[in-house]
Amino acid sequence: MPKNSKVAKRELDDDFVDSVKDLLSNEDSGDENFKKSSLVVRDDVDKDRDIEEDSDIDEERPAWNSKLQYILAQVGFSVGLGNVWRFPYLCQKNGGGAYLVPYLILLLVIGIPVFFLELSVGQRIRRGSIGVWNYISPKMGGIGFASCIVCLFVALYYNVIIGWSLFYFSQSFQHPLPWDQCPLVKNASNTFVEPECEKSSATTYYWYREALNISNSITEGGGLNWKMTLCLLAAWILVCLAMIKGIQSSGKVMYFSSLFPYAVLTCFLVRALLLNGSVDGIRHMFTPKLEIMLEPKVWREAATQVFFALGLGFGGVIAFSSYNKRDNNCHFDAVLVSFINFFTSVLATLVVFAVLGFKANIMNEQCISKNTVKIVNYLEAGNLSWSNVPHHVNFSSMSVKDYSLVYFIFQKTKEEEFDSLGLDPCQIEDELNKSVQGTGLAFIAFTEAMTHFPASPFWSVMFFLMLVNLGLGSMFGTIEGIITPLVDTFKVRKEPLTVGCCLLAFCIGLLFVQRSGNYFVTMFDDYSATLPLLVVVILENVTIAWIYGIDKFIDDLKDMLGFTPYRYYYYMWKYISPVLLTILLIASIVQMGFTPPGYYAWIAEKASEELQSYPPWGLALCISLIVFALLPVPLVFIVRSCNLIGDSTGSLASVSYKRGKMIKETSNLEDDASLIHEKIQSEMPSPNIGSSIYRKQTGSPTLKVDTAPNGRYGIGYLMADMSDMNEADL
Repeated sequence: MPKNSKVAKRELDDDFVDSVKDLLSNEDSGDENFKKSSLVVRDDVDKDRDIEEDSDIDEERPAWNSKLQYILAQVGFSVGLGNVWRFPYLCQKNGGGAYLVPYLILLLVIGIPVFFLELSVGQRIRRGSIGVWNYISPKMGGIGFASCIVCLFVALYYNVIIGWSLFYFSQSFQHPLPWDQCPLVKNASNTFVEPECEKSSATTYYWYREALNISNSITEGGGLNWKMTLCLLAAWILVCLAMIKGIQSSGKVMYFSSLFPYAVLTCFLVRALLLNGSVDGIRHMFTPKLEIMLEPKVWREAATQVFFALGLGFGGVIAFSSYNKRDNNCHFDAVLVSFINFFTSVLATLVVFAVLGFKANIMNEQCISKNTVKIVNYLEAGNLSWSNVPHHVNFSSMSVKDYSLVYFIFQKTKEEEFDSLGLDPCQIEDELNKSVQGTGLAFIAFTEAMTHFPASPFWSVMFFLMLVNLGLGSMFGTIEGIITPLVDTFKVRKEPLTVGCCLLAFCIGLLFVQRSGNYFVTMFDDYSATLPLLVVVILENVTIAWIYGIDKFIDDLKDMLGFTPYRYYYYMWKYISPVLLTILLIASIVQMGFTPPGYYAWIAEKASEELQSYPPWGLALCISLIVFALLPVPLVFIVRSCNLIGDSTGSLASVSYKRGKMIKETSNLEDDASLIHEKIQSEMPSPNIGSSIYRKQTGSPTLKVDTAPNGRYGIGYLMADMSDMNEADL
């Protein structure tokens, strides 16, 4: 041994004891339990375990390749089909440009605060929805299970819509487009236009008869539609391939699926603005009707749209944010994604109304041409007088202005007989006021407008490819809201679970591709998500603000983000948002109560839609969707309150932290436990942190400790049950 080795060893030992004293100095000197404890040193731990543990945890939890990939994933999930076919309809229906005012207000008081809340808890706890709410409050753990069930319900019918878009996409590679003209029917003697198509329109006929081959009611199943069955299978294969590796595979797809719709919308807007009548459509959309803005119904529908536009309550937001770094600025992400979503809706509305303005102009010209022929016949028959017609009017090429003038003159001169003439006013505003939304907008109105575009097959391909990508972006988030919580909770491999979920969902989804399938899509859209998601989000807000504690949550955010969130969020989370969400829930229940459950059935003989009531089994199914989605919340609460299921190692709530990562730990979390405070059982295995210095509690079997002596989320050390050892033995 070298001459000075004992001296060097003594100096090292002194340094070590000093470092231990430094650690002890950080503890509360008044804690009697701590004074009874003893210090334990384990020398049999690998020196590099501290370094290896972080790398092991990183390997267990995937992470986004870049911040851009994460933002695109959140944008792709929040920006969906509703931005294209729901928001423009609500804007037109509820006061045009004036509708943007309540929408923006509710976005600030409901949308962004709740969105920020979900991003925060997912990023901090780094688990899916089940693990997050089990950890924050085990009694409220049913929130996560309810989110998963709602995600499953929505995924079942949402992918059917993607299948419809795939069908129209595949049929767009031909000129003329197959829905451009009504089909001709031949019999033994002559050829005539299909009566069902002649009574409606070419695009309407193609949607209901060629694409869906729809039955007359929900009670008439009619067997599977093999074309839509194949399209549904293709849609689920796309989702499965993109999701099979989790965010490692879906994240790469996001670069295309999230950005491509913006390229298409921009191209459509530029092309539509060059068409005749597009300005009329945009002017009609942005003309504010301020008196409508004061109606309660407008605010209710605006709140509902804000709620669903951001994907709140689905669990997808929490799942995506759980793959973030712990110190990511999720407040910036919440504001950014929310306003991207809003401006996307405005962009889509501009495109839709520019195209519908062009379509309205064409329909108005056809109306004028048809009614001009009637007027000429009345003039030749003597029913109308030529003397009343201005000399400059040319009936061979009647303009909109001249027709309006002639119509007004004959309306004044033939007041009593005018209605019997059967003349139409042919106003562009009347055509634009025909409110259409959902599939009626995408597969009928917009499709009909594109048939009048130059190079219509190209624009049809682009439009339906855009719908496919919008749908896939939302599906990725929805499926992630199912897969991530299940993987985190049951520790199963993601690949077989993803394949199994997609296969099961396809089998159940066959319900939606039978001839009556469109009616089931309407049922699930109306009842499977609206009320359950509102309840889920209210419970999320109340759990954080009132059960976990808003002050503790603000402290957690301060330590995680490095700054204190605006006081604005304190009042929103604690008071304003829960109250407004509760009012929205009550209004939705009242509105549902005053609106008898029903659906619009396509009657082939009349070639029109007709409102029908659900049969008794249909009503039972509607109620079952709501009850089944919400059942986990009271069920888990009762089970946890009555201790019907004992906690064990690896329980849902058994999680702890190390350097911002999650590690397993045998612990029972109380309802008021902090995100970073946990009750450590004496029999827990050693977490092997740092140099393996632990405290052994001699007074009681359990002790609440702060794992971070130098801050709420620091590295720190944990308590373990080891044999007593005096400090002098060090």
